[in-house]
Amino acid sequence: MEGERRVGVAVDFSPCSKKALKWAADNIVRDGDHLILVSVQPEGGYEQGETQLWGATGSPLIPLAEISDPAVMKKYGMKPEPETLDILNTLARTKEVVVLLKIYWGDPREKICEAIDKIPLSCLIIGNRGLGKIKRAIMGSVSNFVVNNGSCPVTVVKLDHEI
Repeated sequence: MEGERRVGVAVDFSPCSKKALKWAADNIVRDGDHLILVSVQPEGGYEQGETQLWGATGSPLIPLAEISDPAVMKKYGMKPEPETLDILNTLARTKEVVVLLKIYWGDPREKICEAIDKIPLSCLIIGNRGLGKIKRAIMGSVSNFVVNNGSCPVTVVKLDHEI
């Protein structure tokens, strides 16, 4: 992957991460880029093989063919929804983009910043759930943390509730 752009998109398969993925596809991703989806799953449930095996370092980079395979994703405790898979397959086909997924387990704020450095990413696009000031102060905002602590350019895409 040396010398090629590695565009990261933080995904949890929610409406706000789907909006961030669509925005990245329309505005950032160019022919020949590597699109790397970064997903952070909650800690726990380490009984299954892959989560136990890759818990500390995150999964290996998973290619699109395996992301589209429900049996493979089940091993990682994930179930990507059809609309996201459609976006990814269309992007790979039309722009000749290499799509990869990296799964981490733990605190999304820390693990997304870790992904930026370890993959490494050229830039990151992340969705924003639109929490109010009080909820954001209590719960903390993942996107705000990543903007302030990430070591690459970070774009936050707000959910406008039209999805």
